[in-house]
Amino acid sequence: MSKAKYQTYMTDELGPLPFCPGCGHERVLKELNRALIELQPKPKSVVIVSDIGCIGLADRYFTTNAFHGLHGRSLTYATGLKLARPELTVIVLMGDGGCGIGGTHLLNAARRNVDITLIVANNFNYGMTGGQHSVTTPGEARTATTPSGNIETAMDLCATTIGAGATWAYRGLGYDDDLAQRMVEGINHPGFAMLDIWELCTAYYLPRNDLNKRELYEMVESSGMQVGVLANSVRPSFEIAYRQQSATATVRQDLISIDPTLGHSLARQTGIVIAGSAGQKIRSAATLFALAGILSGLKATQKDDYPITVMTGHSISEINLAPTSIQYTAIESPDYLLVLSEDGLKKTAAWIGQMPATCQLMVDAELDIPATRAKVQKLPFASAAREVGRLSVAMIALAALLAKTSLLSVKALQLAVSRYQSGQVAAINTDAVKRGEQLQRAG
Repeated sequence: MSKAKYQTYMTDELGPLPFCPGCGHERVLKELNRALIELQPKPKSVVIVSDIGCIGLADRYFTTNAFHGLHGRSLTYATGLKLARPELTVIVLMGDGGCGIGGTHLLNAARRNVDITLIVANNFNYGMTGGQHSVTTPGEARTATTPSGNIETAMDLCATTIGAGATWAYRGLGYDDDLAQRMVEGINHPGFAMLDIWELCTAYYLPRNDLNKRELYEMVESSGMQVGVLANSVRPSFEIAYRQQSATATVRQDLISIDPTLGHSLARQTGIVIAGSAGQKIRSAATLFALAGILSGLKATQKDDYPITVMTGHSISEINLAPTSIQYTAIESPDYLLVLSEDGLKKTAAWIGQMPATCQLMVDAELDIPATRAKVQKLPFASAAREVGRLSVAMIALAALLAKTSLLSVKALQLAVSRYQSGQVAAINTDAVKRGEQLQRAG
């Protein structure tokens, strides 16, 4: 038999592993090294994603790629890596603490069946931060936060992930002779695989609970939890299913490809705010206005503000237009403010009072506004909308704004309506654009 190309996937450049004497993490990592030696992947084709906690110290001691992130979030990083680079072998090292803190990520990784391997170094407590109890701490166990014994039920990680949809799950002990082989099976499995490995924290858990290797085996039996491979089935992994769906999905090219066909004369970033009420189609009109800007060769951003209620309360859209990239999207003082209802006025009254003389304020003729230094124009937007269509007030106001200024051409707004709307809605908004121009000429 020929000699393996890679004799080890661990490095001693940093010295010995940094764990307490007797810590179970050391054996888990050495068994993972044995598994990789058997599998013989190229080190650059493997990513070890580590969680916060003592086990999170491990990735630096491997010659593979590594990613270290926030507590409980390692599965999210691993999912992103696998989706972006499906050819990679992605292995997650997490403690029982991370499983609790990132519980929803654990459930969803199993449910989605992402092709990653999760190795849980389960020592029943938060070893890095002083031995607090975790979601897997057995009943009656003493920890820094349960000095009289744990009264919570220990979570069965395997049963939890299997219930969520995991296609491969294993429970064993860090002392098991076949642990490396089980890791090989988990890494080879085409889908989400989890190994719940019970081991000892010699710094905190073992001294408080007078536990040793033999008693750890007895604890498994008394827990009622099964050991061994507890799930082994096959269904398409998430990244494969996602790519298959994407390959056959019908995409509306007109919504993702906007080719500028018109010009503009805008020299700087300009902020436009539309303030009205829910049900006035403020946001959809703002989107069409932003699209008109893009069709004119500008960059555009849109931010919307509205309450949680439906069809009641304010609706405000902030739009930035700029000839270059927009790095700051907040509008602290708008260049143009369109106020179309009492709800919009209430939300922007403070703004109106602070607007400088360089700003333009366009207000529905039926509204009474507070004192302002801004240039004010009142036009009968609401009454015009009652003639065109009750949902057209924002489009009428935007068309009036364009007819008054040189922000964009009215033609750009007409083009956005015809290209990105259809049927009766497009017909109403086409009429609204014309009505807005008329109002401005008459005003």
